Amino acid sequence: MEIIRDIASIKQIIKKARQEGQTIGFVPTMGYLHDGHLSLLRKAREDNQLVILSIFVNPLQFGLGEDYEEYPRDLTGDAAQAEKVGCHYIFAPTVKEMYPQGYSTYVDVEKLTDGLCGASRPGHFRGVATVVAKLFNIITPDRAYFGQKDAQQALVILKMTRDLNMNLDIIIMPIIREEDGLAMSSRNAYLSPAERRAALILNQSLIKAAAQIKSGEQDAAAVRAQILENISTEPLAAIDYVTIVDASELTDVVEIKGPTLIALAVRFGKTRLIDNIIVEV
Repeated sequence: MEIIRDIASIKQIIKKARQEGQTIGFVPTMGYLHDGHLSLLRKAREDNQLVILSIFVNPLQFGLGEDYEEYPRDLTGDAAQAEKVGCHYIFAPTVKEMYPQGYSTYVDVEKLTDGLCGASRPGHFRGVATVVAKLFNIITPDRAYFGQKDAQQALVILKMTRDLNMNLDIIIMPIIREEDGLAMSSRNAYLSPAERRAALILNQSLIKAAAQIKSGEQDAAAVRAQILENISTEPLAAIDYVTIVDASELTDVVEIKGPTLIALAVRFGKTRLIDNIIVEV
């Protein structure tokens, strides 16, 4: 496995792979890999002859006062993990390589980015869509793999690829959780032991909400109220949002009757965690 730092070199590798008739699976990440990322790489290896992982902490998707400088980075450790699951190349460009002096082109996906994390983090999805569009143009994959934990992000990318007629398939993979239920995230490394224990309230609240719906509750407001009450029992939890929306359009629902996304974002100290579940009546 090789780590490639510049666009010209990775394009040459891809050109050769195409000449040999290989299909390309691509997993874009910001690094600091965990089992969630590795599950995407395993699926990419299963589906394709060539697997490329990108590691790029994208400054465009971090807002003022967010954790860009502190975001965990470990390229050496990431490379060792990626190689074990069959990754062939890591594309790890510098910021200057991706956004050279004079860069001024951006991608906006409307409507889907209005709520949830889009409301809490203005400009975030503009940064996500821009960097992913660039990466797709550089890598030209047949398939790209994303995790359901970032449900809004996955829908935004899916919408972008369809609207811009990008020639690839987007594969959305299930959330991978720790044994105690906490959704895997690179930001979990920020949590103190007490915050780590407190964060279990997120998955617990989602499980209770799913059970409430399964038992017959279809009033979204009632389900949301129960989630808010559950999370509020944890003193270290500061709620950013709890939202119940249509699972494909991300529009608010009054009655839970089709595929419905229950999504939340909660802070534990300085660490903002997200989680979600899709339910259907």
